[in-house]
Amino acid sequence: MRNVIPPRLRTPAALGAAVIVVAALFLLPLVADNYTLITVARVAGLGLLAASTALMTGVAGLPTLGQVAPYAVGAYTAAHLAHFELPGIVQLLGAAAAAAVFSLVTGAAVVQTRDVICLMVTLAIGELTAITAGQWTSLTGGTDGMARVPATPVLPGGENLIKIPDVYTYTVAAALVIVTLTMLVLRSPAGTLIRGCRDNEARMRASGHRVSLTLLWTFTGAGALAGAGGALLVSVQRTVSPNNVGFEVAALVLLAVVIGGAASIPGALAGVAAVVAVRDTVAPKIPGEAPLLLGVLFIAAVYLLPGGLSGVAARLGLRKGEAGA
Repeated sequence: MRNVIPPRLRTPAALGAAVIVVAALFLLPLVADNYTLITVARVAGLGLLAASTALMTGVAGLPTLGQVAPYAVGAYTAAHLAHFELPGIVQLLGAAAAAAVFSLVTGAAVVQTRDVICLMVTLAIGELTAITAGQWTSLTGGTDGMARVPATPVLPGGENLIKIPDVYTYTVAAALVIVTLTMLVLRSPAGTLIRGCRDNEARMRASGHRVSLTLLWTFTGAGALAGAGGALLVSVQRTVSPNNVGFEVAALVLLAVVIGGAASIPGALAGVAAVVAVRDTVAPKIPGEAPLLLGVLFIAAVYLLPGGLSGVAARLGLRKGEAGA
């Protein structure tokens, strides 16, 4: 029973922490320079990819290295929609829809696998998508990618997203809304059903639940989440290439999910922030050793933080609750 953390102990602290983080994010443009704003905006887009990976790996129990595939579909879809001068909200919704359709088609095979086989199948899907992005020149621009994606307004009739503070605010706000909606779904009966399929698949089948269909719709939703992250990537850097959707990105995101906590969406976001901070601040001071540094970080997280950052936060919440009892 010590591993069970009652909601009454964790909800007030979690809510307070969330309010502080959101307030800090929206106040950041008042004190930070443009480089910091762009970095945090990129973390927001990458964070949705990490949330998608956490949803499949930790919540649904299907380990994946292939969420970069719908991420790529979403990014290239958003880039094409931008060339048609469609507003950012249309790009975001269009990217999520295209990625969801892609995941629905590929997920039919993925949800029939488990454990290492699932990991390898999703890795193959991700690699094939990256290879296609590099070779389908007429659609993706090939290895050069799609450069100079035009800036568009968030909503029809608004100003184009050119100023960095505006880009930052849009990206962070969109990511927060999407993450909030995702967490609300996971706290609903649908989330309970997904976790039930992860924890005891045989019992769920015996109870009459269609496990494969549940996992397929979960995979589709996770794909839409990743696709939205791809759209935000394009809004921030106004370019996309195979380098943005390759194995290196997939491995980076999986590392972030392990550090943050595989079954926690907020943990995945915190993990991305931690990994990007190490990669962009510490690694440049040790030229050529960035992969080694991230590898050490991964091993340390596995041994020292078995539940990730979210597990540490949960244990601290429990101890405070016990102290006050």
